[in-house]
Amino acid sequence: MTRQACRGRPAGPVLLLFACTFVIAPALPAQEERFEGALEVTRLLVDVRAVERNGQPLLALEAADFVVTIDGRPARVESVEWTPGAAWTAGAAPLEIAALPAPQPPGRLVVFFFQTDFHKSRLSGIVRMAPKARAFLDTLAEQDLAAVVGYSSHLYVIQDFTADREKLDAVMTPTGILNEPEVIYPDAERSLMPHFDVDAARKAASPERGLLVVARALRELPGRKALVLLGWGLGHFSPPGRVRMDGAYEPARRVLTDAHIPVYALDITDADYHSLEVGLEKIAEDTGGFYAKTHMFPDQAMDKLEGAMEGTYVLVVDAGVLAKGTHTIAVKLANKELDGEVFVRPTFEK
Repeated sequence: MTRQACRGRPAGPVLLLFACTFVIAPALPAQEERFEGALEVTRLLVDVRAVERNGQPLLALEAADFVVTIDGRPARVESVEWTPGAAWTAGAAPLEIAALPAPQPPGRLVVFFFQTDFHKSRLSGIVRMAPKARAFLDTLAEQDLAAVVGYSSHLYVIQDFTADREKLDAVMTPTGILNEPEVIYPDAERSLMPHFDVDAARKAASPERGLLVVARALRELPGRKALVLLGWGLGHFSPPGRVRMDGAYEPARRVLTDAHIPVYALDITDADYHSLEVGLEKIAEDTGGFYAKTHMFPDQAMDKLEGAMEGTYVLVVDAGVLAKGTHTIAVKLANKELDGEVFVRPTFEK
């Protein structure tokens, strides 16, 4: 006799993870002991973003356009659903599972995290990128909310979530970013401040600790989220030529990934290469975002950001049998002629 039962549960780089358990009980003589074996077949709903090399979003892709591997083994893409940037994802229709995510509020929550410094090569980057970030606001949907935070020797909120473009325009200037307001007034129903640990922010002795405070506050808010990090580096340089991440990095990464918050790291440093860019690359890769330099082609970096935030593909993937623990996942384009990039979290937990 064969019995089949399905259950839904959340997963790592995906919106949902579904496991179907097949319990096989072969017919045995009455005097023999009954034996049951369990086999779990996992389906994943995987969030991915796809852009062309010039930053434009890749649209109208189908299941056959993606190649997925899990722990280095091919996995079949059953279907694909496109979700516009400001919409919420309800899950793939072919799966008749009750535990789908609840509808989310309209609009995205976008945090601009400015890492400030008065070093010449970094201050010039703030001067260059502040107006670029301000112009990027015009690409957001009417229902999107944006907030602005700054990090120097500690973390501070410059502007709470708001849809008021005039308020955002006023603070997203080099002067506005470098100045810490005395009081922050909530401006929208979804506010950063009720969940923002002011004491931890003041004591944040590294940008990684600042990211952790922001991530924890964002985690408590409903809706789709993204963090745009305009910074000059993460980690600490230690001879011989190694970069060590701060102890707060792993907790920050874990909160960001669990809350499905991609980090788009835009390097503001005026240099072709610098040691701490490794940390920016790492946080972007670990969360399913991307890293881009801005000192030579800032408009290209902003175009890429706009393309990545245009929308999300949700892939329904047959992952086969997976053991409990951490697994790797990679998603590529099947057609190399598309000349694009796919951004996805590289690991997930089962």
